[in-house]
Amino acid sequence: MSAKKLLVGIFDDDHTLIHAIEHIRHDGYKVGEVFTPFPVHGLEHALGLRPTKLHTAGFMFGATGTTFALSFITWVSTLSYPNNFGGKPFFSLPSWIPITFEMTVLFAAWGMTLSFYYLCKLYPGKQPKIVDPRTTDHLFSMTFDLDGKDEAYIEKLSSLLKAQGAIEVYIKEL
Repeated sequence: MSAKKLLVGIFDDDHTLIHAIEHIRHDGYKVGEVFTPFPVHGLEHALGLRPTKLHTAGFMFGATGTTFALSFITWVSTLSYPNNFGGKPFFSLPSWIPITFEMTVLFAAWGMTLSFYYLCKLYPGKQPKIVDPRTTDHLFSMTFDLDGKDEAYIEKLSSLLKAQGAIEVYIKEL
């Protein structure tokens, strides 16, 4: 596996970072990744990312949990092991509401968690690729993929990053 070559621009302010992303994208450059020490409001809009569909997945997992709970309780109470407890009917929906609610929440929580891990490619034992360790503390970084790019492109992008407020610009291989 060959090393990936990146151009890294380091910023010291989140507002400067968002302003730089907007200008750089307006000039036609594609921003690879942005690393921040804390969530930055408006960053996803500046990068042009589409909204997540995780809430739709949560609804589907919750509906699956509801269906599973009601199906299982109906099967147990009416077919597999019907008992007459104090004259209650075999199909007593109001008494099943708490279990159905808990199964809905359980399926939605586990499903959304596993979906999030899958979409983010997180798995046990994965080693993170940290571009600059200072981005976990107090600085912000913006990276650009340089595979197949010439020196003129790199120089123009470097000068554009510095003009937009980058305190440091360098090339790194991962």
